Amino acid sequence: MALDPELRSELDQLMNDHRVVLFMKGTPRAPQCGFSARVVGILDDLLEDYRTIDVLSRPEIRNGIKEYSNWPTIPQLYVNGEFVGGCDIVQELASSGELVQTLGVEILEVEELLLTVTDAAAEAFREVVRQPGDEVIRLSVSKRFQHDMEIGPRRDSDFVVESNGIAIAIDRMSASRANGLTIDYVKRGLDAGFSMDNPNEPAEVREMTPKELKSAMDEDRIQLFDVRPEEERRIASIAGARSLDAEGLQYLQSLGKDTEIVFHCHQGIRSMEAAEHFRVEGFTRVYNLRGGIDAWSCEVDASVPRY
Repeated sequence: MALDPELRSELDQLMNDHRVVLFMKGTPRAPQCGFSARVVGILDDLLEDYRTIDVLSRPEIRNGIKEYSNWPTIPQLYVNGEFVGGCDIVQELASSGELVQTLGVEILEVEELLLTVTDAAAEAFREVVRQPGDEVIRLSVSKRFQHDMEIGPRRDSDFVVESNGIAIAIDRMSASRANGLTIDYVKRGLDAGFSMDNPNEPAEVREMTPKELKSAMDEDRIQLFDVRPEEERRIASIAGARSLDAEGLQYLQSLGKDTEIVFHCHQGIRSMEAAEHFRVEGFTRVYNLRGGIDAWSCEVDASVPRY
């Protein structure tokens, strides 16, 4: 079946307007299939921004993109207008290091990688990898500092670090995030598991109560950002809060990384996602307003409407 000319033109335009385009089921924050979620996870770890198309909301694109690429499944990834592949291919390219080159991502080079395996962790690793050979403990550290370990083969592009007689293979994207890491094995009662002490991991997002926020605002020592859309801000707002729109985002990115930053939304859920994002971006004093503007209205300023 021939692809509708108007749809082909729309797809061509998408490729021209965006360097990286992912056709998926759902959205990056709410993927509707495991395959789409895996590809989003890989891209989120490598890119700040990319274009996604939810094929579930556009049935004509869901069918048309298969004709366009001559590929039968979703998700589908395009880079610079060229079809890269589906989930399995993207995963293979990510594992081999080729996806980094395809996406044009610059890797922060690490000349020397330091990693410590404690005695307890070394003993636990030896129980898992009993036979020497090509397989090693593979470690990856995501952009959000999620640590993942598995047993797998060495790759030419890996950093392989030996500590306490244990070889740890680390992919180059993870190398700068893993430098200085200590791996321990901890037993607590019946529970046991590996523990990661990573000096590169940003400080956790902390919660700020409405009364604490009021005090900080009175002392003029924080920057407050409202992550809600305009229609919600018209209903209720906190005086002095900046909208996290394009202008607000530009202002936020101009601030020093040690600036005290507080995010708020209606009840504190959406703002926590924003706070986590900027924590990963390197801001070290990041807060989320506990209970959001609803709690502010109840505990600080009753003149702010509740909704």
